[in-house]
Amino acid sequence: MSAELTVERGSAMLTDEGTSRFVQTATHRVHYNEAGSGHPVILLHGSGPGSTGWSNFRANIAYLAESFHVYAVDMPGWGRSDTQTPETGYDHVAALVAFMDELGIEKAALVGNSMGGITSISTAILHPGRVSHLVSMGAPVPGQNTWAANGLSEGLKILFRTYLEPTIENMRQVTEIMTFDSSSVGDDLAALRLDAALAHPEHLASWNEAPGGTPLSTEYFTYGPRLAEITAPTLAIHGRDDRVVSYEQSLRLVSAVDDSRLLLINQCGHWAQIEHADEFNRVVGEFIRNN
Repeated sequence: MSAELTVERGSAMLTDEGTSRFVQTATHRVHYNEAGSGHPVILLHGSGPGSTGWSNFRANIAYLAESFHVYAVDMPGWGRSDTQTPETGYDHVAALVAFMDELGIEKAALVGNSMGGITSISTAILHPGRVSHLVSMGAPVPGQNTWAANGLSEGLKILFRTYLEPTIENMRQVTEIMTFDSSSVGDDLAALRLDAALAHPEHLASWNEAPGGTPLSTEYFTYGPRLAEITAPTLAIHGRDDRVVSYEQSLRLVSAVDDSRLLLINQCGHWAQIEHADEFNRVVGEFIRNN
């Protein structure tokens, strides 16, 4: 097993393959990585070609698994899960609830990066009884001017281009734009994501050919007035130097949710859980344990 696929958990070593699991829901065969025991914590990755639960959270799974039962899910359309189609629909909230139902998870802490934050926030609004804690990192938040006035951000433009042209050069640009200091991720993450993207061309096609431009719910962006309905203890984490989703988005979230707090990290891009893994792990662990 290559070094990039191995993380420590105490004296044990966790690997992608060693923690790999599948579950069949009514619409999709869903892949996930599982480790630990205790209160359920579901890690939801961001979008982008080659993104997976493992590639997004490989720096966090082992630490969180010391205290919690951790599930890092490949959402439909990503990783080793089935892709999304017009027949199955493009509803990640429904996919998440179906995943939880199949595994008998009544309530879980949701930890979502970017697109995963969209799913986590939506679930906290639509299914409050299923969410014990809400943690978002770099998530766009519905309201006026969610995106930049001139359209897509610099990071999203690179992400969209890489969906159309999944090359190692473009994937390196993805990892660079997602971070403040790209040396914190190295070429191994770009290669890992490229391999995952090229292994599932049907996922790339699902994104590129989806009605409306992306297979993401547009209904989410009408939920601005409903943010105040969130009752789960909420932690928003954002990089001050995020060039994909501006940190003002997380300010919007905590201004609307009563039981909420914000961790804003300088010298940090879109991947706080990777660039500042030790701080992220400590803060998220303490938040779930103490709220």
